[in-house]
Amino acid sequence: MQANLPAEISSAVPAAAKPAMRYSEPRLIARSMVRDPLAVIGLVVILAAILGAVFAPYITPYADQGRGVPSILDKFKPPSQAHLLGTDYLGRDVLARLLYGARSSLSTGFLVVIIAVLVGTPLGAVAGYFGGWLDEVIMRITDVFLAFPPLLLALAVGSALGSGFVNTMIAIAITWWPWYTRLVRAQTLSLRERHFVEAARSIGVSDSKIIAAHILPNVLTPVWVQATMDLGSAILIGTALNFIGLGVQPPTADWGNMVNQGRLYFLDRPWFAGSAGLAIFLVALSFNFVGDALRDAADPYTRRA
Repeated sequence: MQANLPAEISSAVPAAAKPAMRYSEPRLIARSMVRDPLAVIGLVVILAAILGAVFAPYITPYADQGRGVPSILDKFKPPSQAHLLGTDYLGRDVLARLLYGARSSLSTGFLVVIIAVLVGTPLGAVAGYFGGWLDEVIMRITDVFLAFPPLLLALAVGSALGSGFVNTMIAIAITWWPWYTRLVRAQTLSLRERHFVEAARSIGVSDSKIIAAHILPNVLTPVWVQATMDLGSAILIGTALNFIGLGVQPPTADWGNMVNQGRLYFLDRPWFAGSAGLAIFLVALSFNFVGDALRDAADPYTRRA
């Protein structure tokens, strides 16, 4: 390398032959994602949905209707300047309901994935690092949960727990953590044999510190990629549970119960259910776009320079 050359030789090395400044890994990933048009579109849609949910009371003049207050005299008005997406069967502004419904739908997706990551990642690291009987116990429990389709298991747990936002979140999170346990375990099995882990053991570093300082930081990239892709699926399952009445209850707005309430009027007044259905589709698809781009950007073999 040039740094090891004598000064007189190093100074003679052409500028073009000198190594370029290397970007940090997060910056390389960000640069690669920005060059992916689908990822940029996905990020814009996701950001718009999040901002709409956070600032809903300031965006719409019908904040009280977004919270569920009816206005019967305005029932089933078509889209107009006063109501950009029309009104529903109780006269409530559909755009206001959509913005307030984003709070429930997005919160469910984010909280489910956060809980799944916080539960599954440590379990996978412990199983992969220690192996033996502890690995067998953790992975056999994981296999039991993975034996059921996520939506079916979420329906069963949701039915047992009853309706409500917290119960819906718990029902979905129970179906999600095993995927992270398997993912992190597979990464840890490889990492525990690396030289830097063996070196840490040789100088007496405790197992807990090795897991925290050496194993977990090196498995976070695939975890973030998987989490990003799972957000769309978690939102879909959350809205599915709300659609059948196991999630948040009226008058609280949610995209799932908006589709359920508007399906009876879809042929004559499609703006009610159609707007909520389109929001679910766009947000879920956007998370998939971002997840795919993040996966490619995190892989140095497929990353865009």
